[in-house]
Amino acid sequence: MVKIIGVKFRNVGKVYYFDPGDLDIHYNDHVIVETARGIEYGTVMMMPTEVPDEKITAPLKPVIRMADAKDDEREKTNREKEKSAYRICKQKIREHGLDMKLIAAEYTFDNSKVLFYFTADGRIDFRELVKDLASVFRTRIELRQIGVRDETKLLGGYGICGRPLCCHTWLTDFAPVSIKMAKDQNLSLNPAKISGTCGRLMCCLKNEADTYAYLNKGMPSRGDYVTTPDGKHGDVQSVNILRQTVKVIVDMGDDEKELQEYDVKDITFIPKAKKPKPDQKNENKPERREKKNTGGRKPAREEKQGTETKSGENADEEGKQRREKKRHNAVAKDNTESAEAKTVEITPEENGERKRRRKRRGRGHRAGETVAVDTEQQTGSSADGGSVERGETARARRNAQDGASLHKERHSQDAGQQNTSTSVTSSSRTEVVKDTAHGTEKVTASTKTEFIRENEDTGTKVTVTSEKTVTATLVTGSGSDSKPAAVPAKALPDHGTHDGDS
Repeated sequence: MVKIIGVKFRNVGKVYYFDPGDLDIHYNDHVIVETARGIEYGTVMMMPTEVPDEKITAPLKPVIRMADAKDDEREKTNREKEKSAYRICKQKIREHGLDMKLIAAEYTFDNSKVLFYFTADGRIDFRELVKDLASVFRTRIELRQIGVRDETKLLGGYGICGRPLCCHTWLTDFAPVSIKMAKDQNLSLNPAKISGTCGRLMCCLKNEADTYAYLNKGMPSRGDYVTTPDGKHGDVQSVNILRQTVKVIVDMGDDEKELQEYDVKDITFIPKAKKPKPDQKNENKPERREKKNTGGRKPAREEKQGTETKSGENADEEGKQRREKKRHNAVAKDNTESAEAKTVEITPEENGERKRRRKRRGRGHRAGETVAVDTEQQTGSSADGGSVERGETARARRNAQDGASLHKERHSQDAGQQNTSTSVTSSSRTEVVKDTAHGTEKVTASTKTEFIRENEDTGTKVTVTSEKTVTATLVTGSGSDSKPAAVPAKALPDHGTHDGDS
């Protein structure tokens, strides 16, 4: 056990514990003690008391001595000096144009430090202010920013109850206060009625919060469905927590209702969430529950009438069979596709022929470009461009016939090897569009070849369609603004082929 005393340094300060030693100390005596800020003058608020060692935070500093008349006079002088320091600091703040509100000034007992308390909306750069104050007071200067609650605690005042503020008289610490405390005490949630002078929730809400929490445990809430002692039912209209009574709107029958008051111990109530619905609404209650469980969606499948519900094992077995069937179909489909792919497999001989055709087709494109240049040269001497048209059309037909013959030759060889039947169909078309206003003609020559091969062994049928279009714009010279120019012929890519052959 350790003997301690409680000392307070300001009317609104906390109580700190010290070791009294062998001194005879009584309540309201003045003592001189050593603190973190230096030597201080305090007032005894708790007489010497023995407490367990684990409740004391070491180290416990001792009391230096009892205060005498000289110490009391010095403390009084310091209070006078604080008023002068407050005025000087306020003037310096105004000169520096700082957005801060000075609350109080405080001297330590040995005048080793001067503390200034202020409030501000944000951070303040008061370095220049500290330099000016240090040059005036010739001691250490400390500026401390505080909140609105501490401001009210230092300044004091009267609350809405007509009494001095609790924080300025006896309250040492600020306990957290929440709006739930006002709700539990059935108070108005108007901020003007539950806020204190500082603008925050009143500290006295915390004083009775535990009592109201205990009394609310056995009380119904507004709107709860209750049963009265005489077997009637109704809804709670209001609750008196301190008297432990409730006012209930009782259903008297024949659409008549009456307001009656009962003691909470005489009624039985059901929470609002479990309040039963009228009989006419209970018919659809199972459907609503099912709809809520399924998220408002209809069931994925509905059982047909006359069928029995399947057990869990049967459902699992059925699902397993469906998965096996699906996997078997996927394998069969892959095999079919691979068989079809084998019927059109390219042999080495065919691959060589294919390269030769690509080479020949490249020469045909280059020849087309050469023809276009020749067309440009011939335009100056030819007025109708008929010879050029015939050359383009003949070249297009020749290229198409070469492609058809190559297809026929290759697939006839394949047919001999694989027992297949082959048919080739070729068609060509030439279209000439004249523009007399500009003296030009647009010649379009197209050739379409269709090859059909059917394998009698496998029953597969392959259709290959090749189409080639050559377009050339010629200047005939008959127009008023015609120019000796020609647009090179453009060979469009093939369409509908499975291997890119023309």
